Amino acid sequence: MAIGTETTVCGIVLHPAGHTRSPAMHNAAFAACGIDAAYHAFDVPPEYLGDALRGMRALGIHQLAVSIPHKEAVIAHLDRVDETARAIGAVNTVTLGSDGELVGTNTDWIGGLRAIEREIQPQGRRAVVLGAGGAARGLVYALGQAGAEVWVLNRTQSRAAELAEQLGAAGSGGLDELSDREAEIIVNTTSVGLGSDESPVDPRAIHAGAVVMDAVYVPEQTRLLADAAARGAVGIAGKWMLVYQAAEQFRLWTGREAPTEIMANAFDREADA
Repeated sequence: MAIGTETTVCGIVLHPAGHTRSPAMHNAAFAACGIDAAYHAFDVPPEYLGDALRGMRALGIHQLAVSIPHKEAVIAHLDRVDETARAIGAVNTVTLGSDGELVGTNTDWIGGLRAIEREIQPQGRRAVVLGAGGAARGLVYALGQAGAEVWVLNRTQSRAAELAEQLGAAGSGGLDELSDREAEIIVNTTSVGLGSDESPVDPRAIHAGAVVMDAVYVPEQTRLLADAAARGAVGIAGKWMLVYQAAEQFRLWTGREAPTEIMANAFDREADA
C-alpha cells in the first residue's frame, strides 16, 4: 500500500528488532481490510524507551506493540494501564487515545490462551509455565483465568516464586522440577531454543499426551517441540500465540475483527523470505 500524508503509523518497539514478524502480519491485515495504515519495527534500546513513548505521542503513532525487553519497564512511561495489564504486571500494547493518553494493555494472555485452546481446554488441568518474564506473566494469568492449576518454573527460582505469589499460582520451582509436576500443559516462555537446537528442559520430563507450547517461534519446530513429539505429546508452535495476540491488537485499534488466517499466512511468508 502507498504511504501518504493521511497514512496512520503503528509499530512495535523491541531490542533488537531483527527477528519480529509483526510488521508482516499487521501490514497484511491492513491491506486486506483496506485500512490506510503502515506498521514498522522500531529498534529501541532500554535507555531510550521513555523517549520512544514521548515520540509516539508527539508523532501521533496510534498503536505500539511492546516486546522484549520492554514489557514491564514500559508501564512507568504510560498515562494509564488497564486492569488486566496491571494484574499481569506487563504491557505488550500501547494505544494513543483520542485525548492524547498513552494507554497500556496486554494481549499476550489472550493470544496464548487461544493458541492453547486449539488443542486443549485448560479448566481443571495442571499447567507449567517455564520462565518468569513478561510473557510468562501473561501465560500464568491466562491459564489461571481459564481454571488451570498453574506452576511457575524458572532458572532463577526466586523470580518464579515472586511471580507465582503475585499472580496466585499454585507453586513454583526450578526448571529441573518439571518431571515432578506431571504437567498436562507445558508452556515455554524462556528464550532457550531461539535460533538454536536447545531445550529448556530434559525431554524425559515431558509426558505422553501432554500439550506443549513454545513461545519461541524461530525455528518453528524448536528442540522442545521436537522432543515433545518424540515423547508422544502434542506440540503448539509459537506462531499461534503471536498471531492471536496480534489479532487482538488489531481489534483494539480498529474495532474490527482481524483477518486471522491472512495474518497467519503473512507470518509464514516472512519465514520463507
